[in-house]
Amino acid sequence: MAITPDELIDPQLTGPDLLVLKNLLGDVEKKSSVPIAELGNWDPGFKVVLANNAIANGKANGSFNGVIHNKANGHANIYANGPANGNVDNGTKGSILTTSVSDRSTIEALEALNNPESEGFEPTVFFFWDLPNLPPALQSLLVPYIKFAQTIVRNPTDVVMFTHLLLYFTTSVPSAIYLFRHFTWTHGILHWLMQSWYVGTYTLMRHQHIHMGGVLAKTFPINVFDSIFPYVTDPLLGHTWNSYYYHHVKHHHVEANGPDDLSSTLRYQRDDLLNFLHYVGRFLILIWAELPLYFLSKNQPSKAFRAAFWEWSNLALIVYIATLNFRPALFVLVLPFLVIRCGLMVGNWGQHALVDEIEPDSDFRSSITLIDVASNRFCFNDGYHTSHHLNPRRHWRDHPVSFIKQKERYADEHALVFRNIDYIMITIRLLRKEYEYLARCLVPIGEQIDMTLEDKAEMLRRKTRKFSEEEIKEKFGQKGK
Repeated sequence: MAITPDELIDPQLTGPDLLVLKNLLGDVEKKSSVPIAELGNWDPGFKVVLANNAIANGKANGSFNGVIHNKANGHANIYANGPANGNVDNGTKGSILTTSVSDRSTIEALEALNNPESEGFEPTVFFFWDLPNLPPALQSLLVPYIKFAQTIVRNPTDVVMFTHLLLYFTTSVPSAIYLFRHFTWTHGILHWLMQSWYVGTYTLMRHQHIHMGGVLAKTFPINVFDSIFPYVTDPLLGHTWNSYYYHHVKHHHVEANGPDDLSSTLRYQRDDLLNFLHYVGRFLILIWAELPLYFLSKNQPSKAFRAAFWEWSNLALIVYIATLNFRPALFVLVLPFLVIRCGLMVGNWGQHALVDEIEPDSDFRSSITLIDVASNRFCFNDGYHTSHHLNPRRHWRDHPVSFIKQKERYADEHALVFRNIDYIMITIRLLRKEYEYLARCLVPIGEQIDMTLEDKAEMLRRKTRKFSEEEIKEKFGQKGK
């Protein structure tokens, strides 16, 4: 019998996600008296472990205590910084089924992971592998690399960003150059598939870049490279120069899915295929003109000019290169451009499809939180979308702990939290009207805990309804006029 989403605990979840999910399911257990073992595959092999690992964190002995994902036998281990009493000695093991992870201990564990001064600190170096899961010999070999990378990146947690910049400049860039010099169809297809694999992680790294004003150290000459590398890599991954910044930071986060947001979902029936195709098609065909016009309507001519200049000049360059050498341009520039433009809208639909019918202007009620592998392991905690809207400049590693700290507020605001599903699949499941499946993915918080599966499904269905212009005026005031 297949495991349903409400029964699956994905062992590939990040350590912070496992802690957050365990904490939330613990709340369900307390309120509903359903043992947490019945809320997912919390196998007795899942242990709370506090272990020393030889890896650089600035300590004299070069060790730290961190999240352990020991995938042996398909299980994962969680460092919880101790159970409810906060007292676990190194090497002490306790079943996760019987060891309560309180809010306080969860917060302490999550904060320790992000604090370079803590023995629990763990930098992110790779997305596929967590440091404590690597063989000790390999961990030791990585120490010099981590120490060096931490002098390059802005935040000591973000070694993975240096790792990925190395990846892009040793694969994407030379591959693109070689395609223009010696084109073959096989290479072209493989290059495009490689870029399609990279684009999710790259886009969310750039997402951090545009919100934080860079991801590398602010010292010369690193800061210069931090400013210019997107002009090389953006077109190779489908982005036009600075368009993401002007559309996302200067427009989307200002309007927050409101009626003036060009990517707003309010005026669409969000489980209807034709409405969805109209939404994506409008963005693909008109955003080059609508974004500058938006800034003009807001009396921001400087932003209008800059948004138009960067978008139009990059599009003109793509067309020019394609006229000179179409075949490599197709795989290097055109197809990545189409993929990311469609992908951004499919993802944004999933992020903002479930909008509260009572308070659609609430960040808690117009966006969602995902605890899933695709969004959080490979895409810089992009699943914590509500947390991001609450504070767009919050560092990606801080989202899980911020969520737990505000957990009661999320519950009071009737926020939605899902597991085992990403934004793209939320979009697909909505378009197929699979509300029972989505209800099974819901991690209930607050009053949702007492709801039946049918109640949850109906609640989600209500949140996809198209808003009329009269409702928009009522809910948003002058902005709806």
